[in-house]
Amino acid sequence: MVDADQTFVIVGGGLAGAKAAETLRAEGFTGRVILICDERDHPYERPPLSKGYLLGKDERDSVFVHEPSWYARNDIELHLGQTVDAIDRAARTVRFGDDHTLVHYDRLLLATGAEPRRLDIPGTDLAGVHHLRRLAHADRLKGVLHALGRDNGHLVIAGAGWIGLEVAAAAREYGAEVTVVEPEATPLHSVLGPEVGGLFAELHREHGVRFHFGARLTEIVGQDGMVLAARTDTGEEHPAHDVLAAIGAAPRVALAEAAGLEVADRAHGGGIVVDERLRTSDPHVYAAGDVASFPLALFDTRLRVEHWANALNGGPAAARAMLDQEVTYDRVPYFFTDQYDLGMEYSGWAPPGSYDEVVIRGDAGKREFIAFWLKEGRVLAGMNVNVWDVTEPIQSLIRARNAVDAEALADPHVSLESLLVHDS
Repeated sequence: MVDADQTFVIVGGGLAGAKAAETLRAEGFTGRVILICDERDHPYERPPLSKGYLLGKDERDSVFVHEPSWYARNDIELHLGQTVDAIDRAARTVRFGDDHTLVHYDRLLLATGAEPRRLDIPGTDLAGVHHLRRLAHADRLKGVLHALGRDNGHLVIAGAGWIGLEVAAAAREYGAEVTVVEPEATPLHSVLGPEVGGLFAELHREHGVRFHFGARLTEIVGQDGMVLAARTDTGEEHPAHDVLAAIGAAPRVALAEAAGLEVADRAHGGGIVVDERLRTSDPHVYAAGDVASFPLALFDTRLRVEHWANALNGGPAAARAMLDQEVTYDRVPYFFTDQYDLGMEYSGWAPPGSYDEVVIRGDAGKREFIAFWLKEGRVLAGMNVNVWDVTEPIQSLIRARNAVDAEALADPHVSLESLLVHDS
């Protein structure tokens, strides 16, 4: 049973950790809540870092989950700029800070997130090589893009995933020249597959982005500490004043591994293994957000989801589980993007090889459509592009698990809700 004398510790000051702390208080927990964040900024949301804030459309203060005074008002002990270097599961303590403070926990939540994968090539120590994961990265990159646009400079981006494409769009809006180097044949191949990924290539080409597919960076060439060019394994050399490494993120599991918690292998997405209650292999320790590998019966698989909605919903779910409430975390994966005049929402999970048909509803040429990924008639995922207020019926179709008529699914005159009706 949970009581007022207990101490709950949250390691990780991102959205998942901050929302977990908020939920503990909202659900009436009156015990001690300690939130340990390795950044000096208050907990913030990450999507604006590659969208509105990077473009200068959102103020810096708008990214924070709560205003700074909220933590003290809600009796949350917030430790900024502090790292946890050890968990003692037997004693139920965490050790953190420069003075190696030991704190006892009754429940522990690991919301340590993920970190950018690094380019393992010569030249990554040059001043113009960037990553985008933290607010400090966005602060720096914002100034870089402004300067590139002003001076007609060149940005080379390694990776055509979400971060790479969103930064490409922002850079073009600033007026910078942009080249994207991607080993797959289309952008977003591992998420959208070639059928829909190609539509994003067309979008960016229309805005002046140059793609070099089927290639990887092998060297960043510089002089006097500054970037001059980027070379690929196909023998190309692209002029560059700055390079962004956007080749994915790795879950921050070192702390969990050192504590002996079960961790998934990289082939299965990595991450800390949790059950449907977001509980790890230790019943007193939970994990949520980017770092958690959770079972999703809907797809008969285990997933690690790095997107905003997973942190937004996973943190509160873990908090309620820590309070011994009945929790089953089984949300349909969801994410969104904004690039130029394209807005998109995606629900579901349909990596290449898992589906046998892609159905387009609407006008893909005008970029006003919904794409559905199907397996034997069953909807695995849906992506609405510049079409709004359809996330709920799309997710209902995914959860229904029944086969739908592809022609009806493609027909905008047939309501999505009507396809949920089962034969009597």
